[in-house]
Amino acid sequence: MIGNRQGILSYSKAALLFVSALASILVSGCTLFSPVKNEVRVGLIDTLPLELPQAEGRSATLLLLPPAINPVYDTMRMAYTTRPHEIEYFSRHEWGASPANMLLPLLAQTMENTQSFNTVLTPPHFGSYRYALRSEILTLTQDFTSVPATLVFSLRVQLVDGTSNRVIAGETLSLREPMREETPYAGVVAANIAVANALRQVAEFVLEDAR
Repeated sequence: MIGNRQGILSYSKAALLFVSALASILVSGCTLFSPVKNEVRVGLIDTLPLELPQAEGRSATLLLLPPAINPVYDTMRMAYTTRPHEIEYFSRHEWGASPANMLLPLLAQTMENTQSFNTVLTPPHFGSYRYALRSEILTLTQDFTSVPATLVFSLRVQLVDGTSNRVIAGETLSLREPMREETPYAGVVAANIAVANALRQVAEFVLEDAR
């Protein structure tokens, strides 16, 4: 009898352990596959200009060099200012990639959409090309010192002769796009508008000087 009781007790303990382990697995499984609340909002610059100049029939090759960028903005952190000579970064809003990395594919698509070049190249490319476009992001910040708040975007571009490496022409574009409200997301929307306008101006600049 005693042996039977001990066997029953051992069986009960084993069953209890099994149920406890199963419950733990189910709970951890629910936790594992449940949506994780992410408090960081990620903004993208992904808007192309709707209207572009066209110059069909050119057989030249255009190389787009990786955009340089002011070190202050060479980060996924989203910059803003509330007083002169000072930059801060939002704690719960950031870019999906660095501004330079977001700009390069937009530049490439914009220049391809002009249908003005036989080929538009991006690195890595080690072959010959007729023209190269250098670009540098000087400013990308949400300015809350103005009324209304404004997205400030500045871009310097240079068109270079691929044969002589001589700078054919250069231009600095400075855009200020009003924000609809004083929020980081409104700044993201304004950044997309400003960059799209800048891309259109870059296309006009390149087509004007790449003759």
